[in-house]
Amino acid sequence: MDAHPTFRPMRRFKQELSGQECREILTRAYRGTLSVIGDGGYPYALPINFSYADGHIWFHCALEGHKMDAVKRCDKACFTVIDEPVKEENDWWYHVRSVICFGRVRIVSEEAERLIRLRQLGAKYFPEGYDIDGDLVKNGPRAAVLDFEIEHMSGKQVREK
Repeated sequence: MDAHPTFRPMRRFKQELSGQECREILTRAYRGTLSVIGDGGYPYALPINFSYADGHIWFHCALEGHKMDAVKRCDKACFTVIDEPVKEENDWWYHVRSVICFGRVRIVSEEAERLIRLRQLGAKYFPEGYDIDGDLVKNGPRAAVLDFEIEHMSGKQVREK
């Protein structure tokens, strides 16, 4: 998708998804896995809710903990989503599409941006009519927001046969 000297080209290029397909998957996917460099240099991967727009992925989290410590130590991260599998008629196997993003994570420190991103996350996950602003008053002060800026993204479709 994009040429960057740090990132390898996809080996199975015939299965590669377009940038547009990757963005569509990121827009609709419900949950993904954020991977950071955790304690002792071990990978720390966690399933997490997110929102996506314009080359950025946003997460909310507690103000402290393993994830925040890892991000403060090293801003490099990986984020992966798997789209809903599709089974073609008369086939027993699934077609699965996935997206892998590499990028850098920063803690959103500007309050107006933090609230915008928390509202964005709420709009994606809370039921229609839910009082997002009321929730932000009650729980917002205990929530941090992480901004993952995508540096490289690739997507792949596989037939699990």
